[in-house]
Amino acid sequence: MNKLTTRLSRAEKPALKPFRRNILAAVTALTMALAVPAIAEAKTLKLAWDADPVSLDPHEQLSGATLQLSHMVFDPLIRFDKSMAFEPRLAESFEQVDDKTMRFKLRKGVTFHSGNPFTAEDVKWTLNRLKASADFKAIFEQIAEAKVIDDHTVDLVAKAAFPLTLNTATYIFPMDSKFYTGQDEEGRDKSATAKHGDAFAARNVSGTGPFMVASREQGVKTVFERNKDYWDEDSPGNIDSIVLTPIAEDPTRVAALLSGDVDFISPVPPNDLERIRQSDNAKLYTLSGTRIILFQLNQERVKAFADPRVRQAVTYAVNQEGIVKKIMKDFATPAEQLSPDSYDGHNESLKPRFDIEKAKQLMKEAGYEKGFKVSMIAPNNRYVNDEKIAQAVATMLAKINIDVDLKTMPKAQYWPAYDERTADIQMIGWHADTEDSNNFFEFLVACPDKKTGLGQYNSGQYCNKAVDEKIMQASTMTDMDKRAKLMQEIEKMLYDDAAFVPLHWQDLAWAAKPNVDAEPILNVMDFPYFGDLKIN
Repeated sequence: MNKLTTRLSRAEKPALKPFRRNILAAVTALTMALAVPAIAEAKTLKLAWDADPVSLDPHEQLSGATLQLSHMVFDPLIRFDKSMAFEPRLAESFEQVDDKTMRFKLRKGVTFHSGNPFTAEDVKWTLNRLKASADFKAIFEQIAEAKVIDDHTVDLVAKAAFPLTLNTATYIFPMDSKFYTGQDEEGRDKSATAKHGDAFAARNVSGTGPFMVASREQGVKTVFERNKDYWDEDSPGNIDSIVLTPIAEDPTRVAALLSGDVDFISPVPPNDLERIRQSDNAKLYTLSGTRIILFQLNQERVKAFADPRVRQAVTYAVNQEGIVKKIMKDFATPAEQLSPDSYDGHNESLKPRFDIEKAKQLMKEAGYEKGFKVSMIAPNNRYVNDEKIAQAVATMLAKINIDVDLKTMPKAQYWPAYDERTADIQMIGWHADTEDSNNFFEFLVACPDKKTGLGQYNSGQYCNKAVDEKIMQASTMTDMDKRAKLMQEIEKMLYDDAAFVPLHWQDLAWAAKPNVDAEPILNVMDFPYFGDLKIN
């Protein structure tokens, strides 16, 4: 440098000062870079579902999408692990105090996204809100109260001996009672739940979960950011953010994964299972499912459906095995009852009963040989191949002269129409919330009762008092062998009465890029635990 500077004029020499400073800064930066470990690159998961949740309120609608959201933004007291054992979450331990009382010891030092501390009062507040929710109240019908013992101890007290308190506790995602108390900007109660409405909780959220909602445009995109104050320091999850984009069309969703535009998709349609298996750009994950897909026949709207012979005719006209083979590509199990074979209520004596001639005979005996016209609605982006299934069933019913006017729609429009019972035949899929047969009975076939919440998703208006009596017996029976036999009796009564039209139990399929370690977070409930997801 000295030799170089001697050749420069006095006027040119000052220009070297910035040059020397820049060199020094570069050397310093290089030295620091070598001395300090590199900052880990932020990891974003690009997630594509067939549809996004209809609301941010965890108590507005009892649906799979709502519960998937709850496991991302909130935390349950306990949850099921992959082996279906109970895993402590916000409750670090639990014990049976007596035949009606289960005591939960809560984690200390947990805060909500708002910064408010989590206490037993939040559990009590949440349970009271659940018991007032039109959709959730039936799950908690047997729980009398949440009794606060101290800030970090709470008892769930049942009305009587109750065998499913822990199962029920998996559905308690404590909400931030302080955040949801008071009035919103329009003077409305922040704690209110409005079915398909615009309540405060539908648009604002404060949970304890691994992710916070950063932005949301329903039906377009929801962005989740990692909760940096998340209590679970042992979680293997390393995702910093999730971008959820709903893609309703099956081929488009699969193409987005295979092209690398998204990292994880759900569900995978049966037609594309083999395509993904053979791809080097994706990995397929499958599990046998327990979600029943069925149709309900509205007996109040259609006089003919009040006749059990007509309902039986419909069940004989529907070819469940054909639907599973041709539409589901054998990626489902034909159903003849609500309970899958892994549930205590499963009755092995019941079989699918497709028989067109028998169906025609029953229609003739009931005086409906010439048939009649009905309306049918089904979603087109909620269950695997839901629209195709509905079309197939409509065609099958035409063979016994039931003329079906079918209308399908996205689930955001479907659920309000379903709740209003706008059609004569309506599709529903149900996964038992408590992993127990009685949950199917309580929601899908019990006589509708707004006070208790029983029959909340019984759009067929089916009502059999003898069945209801047995449902109530099973809800408090602690002898599990006798309880299983009782629930199997209920399945036989429903089968003989053709209380609904069973189709199949839907299997589960997800797919992800090879560097996404998806297997550990997946389960038979279809509630992926994204907080534990790791990207390699």
